[in-house]
Amino acid sequence: MLHQHIDDFVAGQGYRSIDQRWVGSAQISKQAFAAVIAAEDQLFYQHNGFDVDAIAKAFDRYLRGGKLRGASTISQQVAKNLFLSPARNFGRKALEIWFTLLIETLWSKPRILEMYLNVAEFGDHLFGIEAASRRYFGIPAKQLTAGQAALLAATLPNPLRFKADQPSAYVYKRQNWILGQMRNF
Repeated sequence: MLHQHIDDFVAGQGYRSIDQRWVGSAQISKQAFAAVIAAEDQLFYQHNGFDVDAIAKAFDRYLRGGKLRGASTISQQVAKNLFLSPARNFGRKALEIWFTLLIETLWSKPRILEMYLNVAEFGDHLFGIEAASRRYFGIPAKQLTAGQAALLAATLPNPLRFKADQPSAYVYKRQNWILGQMRNF
């Protein structure tokens, strides 16, 4: 969120407020937890912060000339979102590893999910599941349905490109896939 203000300042846009409302786990629909796990990190409860297989596959693809793609777990995203900038370099990645280890050591999995859902970006100057739920659906996060939660989760790879209020065919397809995956959680 701080980085968003810095970007605005550098771009000469002046101050724009950020919509973020903190809520505890009890104030978040169980559907939202299932949706982000299905969309972002299906092995969340099996790993200790790192999906080693996904990291190896992403690195192998990169070595074969492919685009470097993300293999970050929810825990890694929390570490990045809370403590680091969105820059992509090896120094930041090393710090992300350190903070991820600390998070996984000190916090429970439910606490990590709560943090993730409160700091994840869901649109332009829009952070957290409560603010997103109210902006897009006019309801508190506690009342999110499976379909609404899956739609929000479908935007998470890039919420500035994939919009919950103007879903593309791709976002609807991803929402349906997430709904199918949510049955496993």
